[in-house]
Amino acid sequence: MKKRNYWPLFFIGIFTFTLGMIFWTIKSAINTPVNEDETFLVSYHHLDENFNNIMASNEKFKKNYTFILNINGKDLELTTSDIYASQRIIEKKSKHKDMYKLGNNIISISVKDKNNKALDNLEINFSITVATNNKSDINLSNKDLEYKDNKYVIIVKIPKVGNWNITGSVKTQDGNKGYFFIKSNAI
Repeated sequence: MKKRNYWPLFFIGIFTFTLGMIFWTIKSAINTPVNEDETFLVSYHHLDENFNNIMASNEKFKKNYTFILNINGKDLELTTSDIYASQRIIEKKSKHKDMYKLGNNIISISVKDKNNKALDNLEINFSITVATNNKSDINLSNKDLEYKDNKYVIIVKIPKVGNWNITGSVKTQDGNKGYFFIKSNAI
C-alpha cells in the first residue's frame, strides 16, 4: 500500500487562497471612492507646489488688512494653523472647538485696510466640508453672500453632527490674497 503525499495539495491551496486575496484587494480598492483634498480650494498638486507662496501671501495679507471671520459670534483671524493638527488634537486643545451648531450657522467675513476702511469689493470663495467625504461639502462664493453693515454675511445650514472644516480664500481688488483653514465640530 502506497502512502499519499498531501503537501502538493497544501501548496496549491495556499497559492489559490493568496491569488484570491490579491484579486479581492484589487476589486475592493477599485470600488472605494477617492476624494481629493481641496484645501484652500485648490488641488493638492497645486498646494504642494505653491505652499510656501500661499503662506507668504497670507503674511502679506495680514500686514495690509484686518481680516475677521465670524462664526456664530466667535471672531477668528486669518489663520491656517489648524492645517498642521489632527482632528483629535483640535477636539482636545483647540480654541475652535464647538463653533458650529447643528442647523443654521451665521458666518460673516469682513476685511478692513490699514485706514480701518471696510472693503466691499472682495472675491471670496470658501467651503465647509466634512473631513471624510465630499458629498456634504457646502461651497460658497460672493454670489451666495449678502453684503451688509460692512460685512459679507450668510446663514449656512450644517446638516449633521461631526467634524467640519472651513477653508477658502479672500482676494482684494489689488490682487492680495489671504487663505484660511479652520477645523471645528458641529454639536
